[in-house]
Amino acid sequence: MALFGRDVPEQLRSRLERGERVLAHASVAAPAGDGTGLVATTRALYLPDGRAVPWQDIDQARWSPDTLTFVEEGVGGHTVRLRTELTGDPVDYRRMAETVSERVTSTILVNRFVPFPDTDSTTGFRLVARRAPLGTDIDWRVHLGEGLDPRDPRLSDAVSRALALLREQMGV
Repeated sequence: MALFGRDVPEQLRSRLERGERVLAHASVAAPAGDGTGLVATTRALYLPDGRAVPWQDIDQARWSPDTLTFVEEGVGGHTVRLRTELTGDPVDYRRMAETVSERVTSTILVNRFVPFPDTDSTTGFRLVARRAPLGTDIDWRVHLGEGLDPRDPRLSDAVSRALALLREQMGV
């Protein structure tokens, strides 16, 4: 894995936005990819297929010696094999994992669990405010706990009240 973007393929480097910097890069197995590997920049995570996933859209990520698995908000799960194509050797993913963790965490402004239907419930929903790196727009997201019905009018009312209170408390 190259330090600070050295050895990043030109086909990826030419697509970066003005001022966007490469933070980490790993060559990974990508049979249908464009050869760019896995690249973390100041703006997004570039997948082996060349698609960029903005940091604020990555909900959670998990690492193993063989794979990166993450959930993209509104799209679903992705798995990237962490093996070099030619030798099958493992990729040193520690710098990439650290970079992904730091970048995703930096987009989260507020992350609050709200119990539902009662204040002592172990189930509930999570209100999350996120902002793109260097962005100003704040995007609020609601993550429902397992077993909650999104069509329940009591839930909708509880989410609206909790969101209004949290926005007032946090100033966002």
